Amino acid sequence: MSALVLSAGVRAQGMPPPTVVVDEAALRMLAPTVEVPGTIVSRYDARLASELSAKLQWIAEVGTEVKEGDTVARMEDITFKLREMEAQSRVEREEAAVGYLKSEKARLERLAENNLSAASQLERVTSELAIAEADRAIAEVQLGHAKVSMHITQVRAPFDGIVTERLRNIGERLTVADEVIRIVDPNSLEVVARAPLSTVNFVKKGDQLELSNDYRQALATVRTIVPFGDPQSHMFEVRLDADPEIWTVGESARLSMPTADAKEVLAVPRDALILRRDGASIFKVNPDMTVQQVSVITGLGAGTQIEVFGEIQPGDQIVIRGGERLGDGMTVNVSGDQAATTGTASNH
Repeated sequence: MSALVLSAGVRAQGMPPPTVVVDEAALRMLAPTVEVPGTIVSRYDARLASELSAKLQWIAEVGTEVKEGDTVARMEDITFKLREMEAQSRVEREEAAVGYLKSEKARLERLAENNLSAASQLERVTSELAIAEADRAIAEVQLGHAKVSMHITQVRAPFDGIVTERLRNIGERLTVADEVIRIVDPNSLEVVARAPLSTVNFVKKGDQLELSNDYRQALATVRTIVPFGDPQSHMFEVRLDADPEIWTVGESARLSMPTADAKEVLAVPRDALILRRDGASIFKVNPDMTVQQVSVITGLGAGTQIEVFGEIQPGDQIVIRGGERLGDGMTVNVSGDQAATTGTASNH
């Protein structure tokens, strides 16, 4: 049964024409690509460690959202409080000694003008004052160390993020450099991929490349390139910004890397192709809302777009969804607001 007969049969039975989704054939800059594996990582992913020896008193729960500077773990601090109090008392004692010697020096300076004995005492007090001031400086440094020790009894978040892992448990005795907790910023994502050196000359900072996996696809912007290849693997590293609303830390993805310079071609979405044993074809929508099946030869493909050769012009409306059951000459409805777009584009 021909497509015209099928279309007439559909109208006779009062059935509405099939609804399709369309897109526009357009001149696009395309380049051949190769897919390389990539991983979504956070630019801020830290395992925070203890800076002193102490017992772990408290640690944040996994999943806790934290801001920069928030406490995420706390050590037992009684020993460090006592050391701070001791250092503070030592500073106050040295301050008192310095104050006394300063007043004694001033008194002896007044007497030393006419009293040789006072002059001798002045020299001794001046020396003792210098020693007392040095002792005060040492005590202030010791107090500073005690305050720092008190400060680092709390492990603080170095950036906004989420607690993803507790590496130690409450009550454990920690030593310096023991890892305590892991924090990841889920909003600063990037893709890390290693690509063949043959592609390094065809990509630059700011380029947008297609990133995809089995669940989603999107464009990612090249943030940095490390154009130094491994002599054994002949690969180099490229990093791209990833949208945190689309991707998740730890996901695997495929990155399309160009292998030649881009050139302008007439391209349509890959979804428009109808593949049969006798070749490939696409359906274009005419101004009267009938479809015409056009045989095409495919050429360069990149991402979701593919170059086509055939009776297709830039601006033609091409069926990309619903074309599997269409026949040449059938009447269709265009999904949503695309009907107005189709009619307008066809009149240009």
